[in-house]
Amino acid sequence: MFDDRSPIYLQIADQIKNDILTGALAEDEQVMSTNQYAAFYRINPATAAKGFGQLVDEGVLYKKRGIGMFVTPNARDLLRTGRKESFFADVVDPMIREAKAIGIPLTDIVRHLASYGDA
Repeated sequence: MFDDRSPIYLQIADQIKNDILTGALAEDEQVMSTNQYAAFYRINPATAAKGFGQLVDEGVLYKKRGIGMFVTPNARDLLRTGRKESFFADVVDPMIREAKAIGIPLTDIVRHLASYGDA
């Protein structure tokens, strides 16, 4: 599951975010405890706790004292908004700059994208 591309705690956070976006984890659903997560994936519990802590800081998970961690009611919308902003900043904006640099009109880009239909 984990690779060397980024710290494990970030990969944990990304996996949980993906599970929320795909519906594998629903809003208000309890997630594995950090100790369960650490045992299941054979990682240090402190690493798992750091990933979960990041998600709490981002408002994706919340704690119920003595019970565990749960998916925040608006987590899916929050994540979609963030991913949409990142998509435009990381993918679309550089694509438009490159198209302008090589002389592709914006209308050609729109026409090409429209040929794929609604996503």
